[in-house]
Amino acid sequence: MIEIILTVCAVSNPTYCEEKYLQFEWQGSIRQCIMGAQPYIAEWIGKHPEWMARRWSCDYPGHEKRQI
Repeated sequence: MIEIILTVCAVSNPTYCEEKYLQFEWQGSIRQCIMGAQPYIAEWIGKHPEWMARRWSCDYPGHEKRQI
């Protein structure tokens, strides 16, 4: 299991941003996740058109240090 830490901002107010956490099965490394995250992010944005993706990183769920 791996987690994408996704920073999204509201389309209607681009200065309002939040972090979202997307968990999914992943067999590669965290570095590979960063490159392979785009389809998962696109799927999430497709379901939440009021948000736009700003940046993302990957980590293991529950990891203390989160840095984007």
